[in-house]
Amino acid sequence: MEKKTSLTYRIIRATVRFFYLKMEVCGAENLPEGPAIIAGNHSQANGPVACQLYFPGDFRIWTIGEMMDKKTVPAYAYQDFWSKKPKGVRWFYKILAHLIGPLAECIFTNADTIPVYKDRRIFETFRLTVDALKEDEKVIIFPECYDEHNNIVHQFQTGFVDVAKRYYRETGKELPFVPLYVCPALKRLVIGKPIYFDHEAKIRDEQLRICGYLMDEISEMAYALPKHRVVPYPNVSKKQWPDSERMITK
Repeated sequence: MEKKTSLTYRIIRATVRFFYLKMEVCGAENLPEGPAIIAGNHSQANGPVACQLYFPGDFRIWTIGEMMDKKTVPAYAYQDFWSKKPKGVRWFYKILAHLIGPLAECIFTNADTIPVYKDRRIFETFRLTVDALKEDEKVIIFPECYDEHNNIVHQFQTGFVDVAKRYYRETGKELPFVPLYVCPALKRLVIGKPIYFDHEAKIRDEQLRICGYLMDEISEMAYALPKHRVVPYPNVSKKQWPDSERMITK
């Protein structure tokens, strides 16, 4: 059954779609049939926005729970989005963080989202995620943190891989993880080939193996594209955006 959404959200979504980049989906043939975890680079706000507008099929997007409650939006939004802005303009972003509270609540509670928390409520996140996967939906996750990996992607937090363990326990099926490169500069969402969870391996080994594969594949997809500016995870000035040339390490 189609999800009911508010009129305000539908107006916002239509407006964003009109003004936002028209993104081309490349590599859709790599998507496995049925459920999968799609893991991509955040690309500041571009990852969630582009996927909500253009990702094919039925899906849910992991969204930090604090962005779904107008009371908790200001503190989280300022810290995560704008705390690295130049000191002289941070006062503006502190005000903006308070102003966007009701708007953020409307958007993220009406969009195709699953709330994510960093406390015991994470078990509810996992339950909702597995329920969506069992309905043959894809679940899109942007697991970067502030630790740098290379010029394309920041280090992935690994805990999301644990979803596959619970999914296997409930279904007996091994879950695919699919790399996604979000490339605003070239107006593309690039989908790579999946890697599958191994239920016989130790979970920590699987976290490292799967996240390593996803980060490497996202990087390789970016390097294979024409040279472009990479929109990084941190909300930093455009002057600090790297380019997509392969990093040479000794």
